[in-house]
Amino acid sequence: MTSAQLSAQAGASAKRTGLYLAVLQLVFTLGWTTYVIYLPRLAAEVGLAPTTVILILMLDQAIFTIADTAMGVAADKIAPRVGRLGLFVGLMAGVSCAAFVALPFVAGAGAAAQGAFIGLIVVWSITSSALRAPPLTLLGRYRAKPQMPLLAALAMLGYGIAGAVSPYLGVVLRDHDARLPFVISSAVLLLTALALSRIEYDVARNTSPHAPAEAAKPLGLVPTAFIVAMVALALGYQLHFAMNSAPFYLRFAKPDQLQWLMPVFWIGFNIAMFPASLVVKHRGGLIVMGAAGLFGAVAIVTAELAGSLSVLTAAQFLAGAAWGCMLMSAVSAALAIGATGAEGKVTGLVFSALALGTFARMAAVAGGLQKMPDYAPLLHWAPVACWSVAGAGLLVIAAARLQGGLIGKINSSS
Repeated sequence: MTSAQLSAQAGASAKRTGLYLAVLQLVFTLGWTTYVIYLPRLAAEVGLAPTTVILILMLDQAIFTIADTAMGVAADKIAPRVGRLGLFVGLMAGVSCAAFVALPFVAGAGAAAQGAFIGLIVVWSITSSALRAPPLTLLGRYRAKPQMPLLAALAMLGYGIAGAVSPYLGVVLRDHDARLPFVISSAVLLLTALALSRIEYDVARNTSPHAPAEAAKPLGLVPTAFIVAMVALALGYQLHFAMNSAPFYLRFAKPDQLQWLMPVFWIGFNIAMFPASLVVKHRGGLIVMGAAGLFGAVAIVTAELAGSLSVLTAAQFLAGAAWGCMLMSAVSAALAIGATGAEGKVTGLVFSALALGTFARMAAVAGGLQKMPDYAPLLHWAPVACWSVAGAGLLVIAAARLQGGLIGKINSSS
């Protein structure tokens, strides 16, 4: 087989991996949406008060915050053994899906099953973390560096499509029994995870990792700053989209129009990632993250000050595009920063940052912050501050790294 044929075969295999990752993220995120839709009803069936629903959701995010990083670290230790990472992901997916399917059936047993119901949620939350960072570890270990931005965009495409579909899913599932949706989503998720495990085995068998695994080291200054910025970006996204977007639209539209307007953000998200991946390929993820953060802050200000529905819709599209660039670049940057055997750890920290941002937003809702007039300006302008400060900080870090690289080249050539 010629080198051109090998290259074409590797490219096709890489795209197939990216598409499976996209389906995995899509099905998992839709499963989470299904869970959120039905949780109030299931909690009521086991005798839990309505006020405990938000606390359960916060518990989920707290578990994700810890478990995503722990699963990423586990993936780094398992990945050097050919085929073991896929086996690990498949096993965790099996346990996760079993716990998820059991939730509506256990809830049907009434108040006597309250403890089992909470226990299943905890098991599901912990094991489902294996479906985020560990599969993405494949990209960092077995794919050429120039391929990573496009593959990261493909992987995040599933997340974006799920975000766009979620409002419709809520309308469709609202009056249906929970058991069938839970079974179907779990079956598709498990089949996708098992298929991905087979791909991992083939890729690992035929490709050598780009860098040997090293002993775990404390995060340096750049990775730490990157993760802190990611927490700020995630919090900005949660406050803007989950808390402020609907009230923005309701200034000009009726409540029944939200299901058509809210996905505009995700349309921008999905469209922008792929052209941005080309920039990441040549300029690096940190630069694109930083620029997208500043651009997104301007889009949020425009949405805040919009005087018509058309202007607001355009601003939401651009804010979604900015978030898509940020998230895709974050995955690419995490894989690049952890490219010495710590891909899983750094990628896990990115997902932990996302969970932490979600937890903070839920805590604000649970505390009734959005109903307090004194805090309204804070909630409106905090996303702008989060995205602009984090974006500027990332650009400073990227510039410093670029300058250090140039000085190193000059010194080496002297």
